[in-house]
Amino acid sequence: MMALAERVLAPLLRLRTCFAAQAVGSPQERVLHQAAVTPPASAPQEALTIACPDPTAEEFARDLHQNAGLALARQEDWAVLSHQLQTLDAARAKTDGGMPVAELMAFGARADVVAAAEHALVTGRPAHDAPLLDGIEALEQVLTEHPHDPMIAAIVAHAHIDIGWAWRGAGWDIEVPLHNREAFEAHFERAGVILAPFVAANVQSPLIASAKCAFNAGVSTDLARVVADYECWITQDPHNPKAMRAFGGHLLPRWHGSYDRLELEARRMAGLTADVWGAGAYTWVMMDAISLDTEACARLDLDFFVDGLRDILRYTRDQHIVNLLAAYCANTMGATPTGHDEADYVRAQIASAAAWIVRAHLTELHPMLWAQAACGSDAAMRARCRDRFASAGYAEALRFLTDLFRREIAAGQRVVFTKNGAETHAA
Repeated sequence: MMALAERVLAPLLRLRTCFAAQAVGSPQERVLHQAAVTPPASAPQEALTIACPDPTAEEFARDLHQNAGLALARQEDWAVLSHQLQTLDAARAKTDGGMPVAELMAFGARADVVAAAEHALVTGRPAHDAPLLDGIEALEQVLTEHPHDPMIAAIVAHAHIDIGWAWRGAGWDIEVPLHNREAFEAHFERAGVILAPFVAANVQSPLIASAKCAFNAGVSTDLARVVADYECWITQDPHNPKAMRAFGGHLLPRWHGSYDRLELEARRMAGLTADVWGAGAYTWVMMDAISLDTEACARLDLDFFVDGLRDILRYTRDQHIVNLLAAYCANTMGATPTGHDEADYVRAQIASAAAWIVRAHLTELHPMLWAQAACGSDAAMRARCRDRFASAGYAEALRFLTDLFRREIAAGQRVVFTKNGAETHAA
């Protein structure tokens, strides 16, 4: 084991005694558990009725697949895990909400290793002898036993990427201590080495493509490479909104791109996936970019974006997607004005779309999505009390729905959300 560590983990091993500072939250995606949601006492239950499943079907499915990967990793049944991942990856299997099942299982498989490192880094200053490398060394040993397996490679590479972000945190580069930055770079360097043979061999795997794009986010990469890698991922798995949303974020000037290139690639992805999403890919690519950058928002083709919203909901009626889009419009884009006149006009127009999304498509409420839209997914990850976070999302959504149907409620009607959408009845 030491020979392996000396050969592939030397840069990291030098950092065993250099755990100088606490890292902050990691931007990796986690599957969140929604706690029981208790409606606030002031909720107008008699005027508005909507189902609020706990957990939602999407949350249940994500937990199920993540836990399956976790169980197989704990049993060290890597051959079975790899076979299942290859089958799911090749089939482009997804939850109803559009999350790739292979990614969920792969996340579960590395969850223990990543969580142990994150816990030590996020909760306090690690001791000099903290066993931060034990888990990743164990995964490296698995990779040694399966050197040509792209699924195992994706798991180990992504574990390095996740741990690297835990070391670095999400702050400005100038705020990151030297030792933390060195650990971040060492983990990313190792992830690149692991992925290189499979990228060079042009392995057709969305899981590998996803890992390569996640790797690009942490290294200095030219724009052409970023675009090519995301195009590879999206063309291999055009039904995956996550790929397009990440692409848009990384096309911002603060990362690898420019405003002109963001617009160009959003339109190009819409053309490439027109048979899957209509104009929806333009919306998926732009969603996170315009919420993060006021100039990108000001430059948005608003009509194209709204057409994309309509097309997404024409191609899928899943309530996870409906809640995600409604909450994004109402809470993320309908937030406090930024002071940029053009951007604020665009945000207001997108916020107004929440009304027709709710009236035409909403049948049940997913509070965690509303809370995340209001506070950001990072806030959800850091929330110490999940039930309070979910309850805050419920209250936020209820305020919006009550305001949206205020005329009906004021007229003494009851608003009931059924499987066919919102219906009004005499009180």
